[in-house]
Amino acid sequence: MLSSLSKLTPEQLEEIRSLEQKLGKTLLSFTSYDVVSDDLSSEELALLNGLEEKLGTMLVAVRGLSQKA
Repeated sequence: MLSSLSKLTPEQLEEIRSLEQKLGKTLLSFTSYDVVSDDLSSEELALLNGLEEKLGTMLVAVRGLSQKA
C-alpha cells in the first residue's frame, strides 16, 4: 500500500481550511492506493532517477496488487 497527498475538490479544500482555522493547525490529506513497489532494471532506474532530478520530485514505480511480478 502506498499513500500520497490527496487530490481534492475546491469544496473539500475549503472544508479542510475551515477546520485548520478552528484548530490552529495545518492539516495534510493523504489517499491510500493498493499498490506495491515494482522492480526496475538498472537502465529503468537510471531513467527514473534522471527524471526525478529534472522534475525535483520523487518517483516510485508501482504495480497494482492484482498484477503479478
